[in-house]
Amino acid sequence: MLTMKSKYHYLTAALIWATPGLIITTKGLLAYSQILPSDKWLLAITLGVLVMFYMVFRKVVGKYSAHIDSLPESSPIWRTFPVKGWLLMLFMFGLGMTMKLIGAPVEFIASFYSGLGPMLFWAALRFLQRV
Repeated sequence: MLTMKSKYHYLTAALIWATPGLIITTKGLLAYSQILPSDKWLLAITLGVLVMFYMVFRKVVGKYSAHIDSLPESSPIWRTFPVKGWLLMLFMFGLGMTMKLIGAPVEFIASFYSGLGPMLFWAALRFLQRV
C-alpha cells in the first residue's frame, strides 16, 4: 500500500483544491467576458460569494489540517481527508457537472465561479503553508 508522510498529504490536499480552483476561476472570468458591462450588480454577488467561501474554507482548511496532523507518520493517500471530505468533494464535482448539463445561466457562472474558484485556490495555498 502506498503511504506518505504528512507533508505529502498537505501537497496532495493543495493539488486537489488548487486544480478545481484554477479551472473554476477561469470559467468564471470567461463567463464575465460574455456579459454586458452594465451588469455591475454581479460584482456585488461575486464579492458576497468570495466572503462566504472565505469564511467556510478558512474553517475547513483548519479542520483538514488538524486531521492531517493527527495521522500516523506514514499514511495512505486516501487518508489525506476524512471520509466526509471525500464525499463532499464528490458531491461538489457532481453538482458542477449537473450545472453544466442543465446549462446554468452565464450570470450565475460568472458571479458564483469567480467567487468560489479563487477561494479554492486560496485554500490550497493555506495547505502549502503547512509543508
